[in-house]
Amino acid sequence: MPERCKLLLMFDLVLYQPEIPPNTGNLIRLAANTGMRLHLVRPLGFDLDNKNLARAGLDYHDLAHVTVHDNWQACRQALADRRWFAFSTQGRQRYDQVQFRPGDVLLFGSETRGLPQDVLDELAGAVLRIPMREGSRSMNLSNVVSVVVFEAWRQCGFATTESSVR
Repeated sequence: MPERCKLLLMFDLVLYQPEIPPNTGNLIRLAANTGMRLHLVRPLGFDLDNKNLARAGLDYHDLAHVTVHDNWQACRQALADRRWFAFSTQGRQRYDQVQFRPGDVLLFGSETRGLPQDVLDELAGAVLRIPMREGSRSMNLSNVVSVVVFEAWRQCGFATTESSVR
């Protein structure tokens, strides 16, 4: 893992079957700049060599910690014994009403389908939402993830190691 990634790996971001390469590229860049680990759950809607993924991630791929899991069960097993929060328009609790802690896992669904009902049922009680205007269907995935990551990180005092301050 690159030295910069070792500075702070506070949260794990999980994208469940992402479909749009630029969104994932943007989130690789977000992970590199915030010290979060990014997990992608297959099947992916694109090839990891996709030029749009690379363009959106710029040169941050080497600075981010990205793991690809073959399926949902493999991801759950890899991050077992952790607190999980799923994000969905079906969530009853707002994301800003939770006290996030280092080690939490933040789960987001695919761009067109969101999270499947069985995953939402598995994480019942930990499904959160971002408020939107009445009648709105959804927001862009990379925007939603950014909102949540910065709230979780803010709650932890934007904690970094001393070696990351320049």
